[in-house]
Amino acid sequence: MCPPDLFETPDSVAPTTDVNAPLAERLRPQSLADVVGQTHLLGPGKPLRLAFDSGKLHSMILWGPPGVGKTTLARLTAEAFGADFIAISAVLSGVKDIREAVERARMNKSIPRTTILFVDEVHRFNKAQQDAFLPHVESGLFTFIGATTENPSFEVIGALRSRAQVYVLKSLTPEELVQLMTRALKELPQLKLMEGVGPMLAAYADGDARKLLNLLEQLDTAARTAQVETIDTSFVENALAQSLRRFDKGGEAFYDQISALHKSVRGSDPDASLYWLVRMLDGGADPRYLGRRLIRMASEDIGLADPRALGLTLDAVATYERLGSPEGELALAQACLYLACAPKSNAAYMAYNAARAFIQANPSNDVPIHLRNAPTKLMKELGYGRAYRYAHDEPEAYAAGERYFPDDIQEQNFYQPTPRGLEGKIADKLAYLRKLDEEAGEG
Repeated sequence: MCPPDLFETPDSVAPTTDVNAPLAERLRPQSLADVVGQTHLLGPGKPLRLAFDSGKLHSMILWGPPGVGKTTLARLTAEAFGADFIAISAVLSGVKDIREAVERARMNKSIPRTTILFVDEVHRFNKAQQDAFLPHVESGLFTFIGATTENPSFEVIGALRSRAQVYVLKSLTPEELVQLMTRALKELPQLKLMEGVGPMLAAYADGDARKLLNLLEQLDTAARTAQVETIDTSFVENALAQSLRRFDKGGEAFYDQISALHKSVRGSDPDASLYWLVRMLDGGADPRYLGRRLIRMASEDIGLADPRALGLTLDAVATYERLGSPEGELALAQACLYLACAPKSNAAYMAYNAARAFIQANPSNDVPIHLRNAPTKLMKELGYGRAYRYAHDEPEAYAAGERYFPDDIQEQNFYQPTPRGLEGKIADKLAYLRKLDEEAGEG
């Protein structure tokens, strides 16, 4: 059973006695009541609190961004249930570490004592390494707790997920960060912040508690060095290097923001499109990658509704290549706004996919004789190119009734232009040509 004081709120957070320890370690919560944030899991009647109240330990996966308390919750779980806490990192650990953890768990079982195996960054382990945990989780040798910043649906094997409850942790809100800052300032009594500094630091931390505490430590050191008693926003800007917002260039947050950018452009919202583009640039995304994505949008979502969109976007990417950051980023912003405001059509995208699907489902039919190249006398004798109608010599430069598909394939209609933008005129032109084909067939 979990101890009765697990959720009791102390008068103050009990810090570690080591004054030289990092601020984040000194303020590490000693009970679940000390944890800032995650009220959707730890509040009365909420899932994780109910799990603790039940007194039944179970395997779990803690999924959330950096600095929201995944490791802290795992440690508190071990303390609450009196378990031996074995922590390994998927980034630094290998087979040897896993074997040692299993052996230690076996020794604990003989005492007997419960073991919790905590695997940080579990998504970094490959399938075979994750498979290695399964028999021990099933046998009850240890309780498994995995921490990940990536979506477990994609990065954790199904067999392991099915044996562990997934809890989703959230970034800390600005209000929760201010609450944490209030606690931290009691540990840094000489650090005095003027109005406006708190919200500024909370914005820099971007939901990451560990980052906030590190910023406060850096600021405290800078203030002592400069012999400054009161900190204002100007001092913060000068004392701290440019603090980029949290941005995992290979993780789910990255692809979520790319998705938001693409959908904002497709939805013709220039302001939202610009927001996501600038946010990604601010977060450290490679402008070249963003440029490639904008080029894709020009073809996929605009296409022939405004053929200028692709050329303008290519020019914007070339401009960035020439100017670099930050000057070249303006060209990307210009292209982004143009794409958002342009008429939309996915007809070219749909036509391409339809053609690919058709070709994959059908055999490689021969090129019709009249369309074949005839560079040699033999080929001409075989009839290659014979009866081909040169469109420029025909009325309106169009060979009405001519076929260009293989003889044993019916005419296909992959491209369905929309009535938007230039495609409206293209649709009218194609309808007119189809009419000429029908008249030629009747004749």
